[in-house]
Amino acid sequence: MKVAAAISLVFLGCCTNVIFLELLVKEDPGSGNLITFSQFLLISLEGFIFTSKFGTVRPRIGIKDYMILVFMFFITSVCNNYAFDFNIPMPLHMIFRAGSLIANMIMGIIILKKKYVFSKYLSVFMITMGIIICTIVSGNEVKSTQKMVKDAIPPTQMEILFWWSVGIALLTVALFISARMGLYQEELYAKYGKHPYEALYYTHLLPLPFFLTLSSNIWDHAQLALKSDPLLIPILGLSAPKSIVYLIGNVLTQYMCISSVFVLTTECSSLTVTLVVTLRKFFSLLFSILYFQNSFSIYHWIGTSLVFLGTIIFTEVVPKIHQSISGPETKKVQ
Repeated sequence: MKVAAAISLVFLGCCTNVIFLELLVKEDPGSGNLITFSQFLLISLEGFIFTSKFGTVRPRIGIKDYMILVFMFFITSVCNNYAFDFNIPMPLHMIFRAGSLIANMIMGIIILKKKYVFSKYLSVFMITMGIIICTIVSGNEVKSTQKMVKDAIPPTQMEILFWWSVGIALLTVALFISARMGLYQEELYAKYGKHPYEALYYTHLLPLPFFLTLSSNIWDHAQLALKSDPLLIPILGLSAPKSIVYLIGNVLTQYMCISSVFVLTTECSSLTVTLVVTLRKFFSLLFSILYFQNSFSIYHWIGTSLVFLGTIIFTEVVPKIHQSISGPETKKVQ
């Protein structure tokens, strides 16, 4: 029951989080820093109460070691959310972030001097081609995500394309820093043991002072959120600013998503976690395309198929399923 509940909450939390995120960026494409800060603040407060017991529990991993991890995590989160302010549509954002395997492999080869079997290189080639196809097609159809102010001069196509390129650069930087962060996490866990709840808490608490450098941007977009159109909340029978409702929904579902994935990692095999996360991304992408009527051509579908098929090959989902089914019988025959 615990596993079934965790899987259900991953789909509910993570998919709903994407919905609230897209609703938010459609209202205000520049709200990425506000969203990131709000997520970090809530998870820090929850961790302060339940993980550190109001600061009475000392961390098992040194704060100095955490600071390197925190810096990478902060940059990754800000880049990913801030990219929406640079004409990046939600489907391309999700497809691009699915390319984390490429970055992980490159970092593994460069830093850890790893070598991989042919299937790994094949899968990464498929993912790379899928992302390239989607990026090129999206580049031909790129539109401004900025809300036009009355009597303002609309941006030229060259300006729109330039800022879109900046968004792609931000996503690329986030992809590789995230991959390096994963390797560094492995080093910390090998040295100190696995303490994921503690890591979750400190990676969200320690970056909070960094948001001071973004305080004016966060404040401006918080004011825009407060001035957004009112939205009726049927359950409460009250109305509240639309963007504030979406922001609260995004922050709460983000916490649900992260905590549910953690439960899966402690209760299930990596195979189950990989399957659930991959399927979740696919359903989120489908929902974004259908519900929000995002532009998605046949070339996007080809690119998306390559990304998800390459992901399945890389994680060896099919062989592991076959082995788990036929394993006992194989042993009997032997």
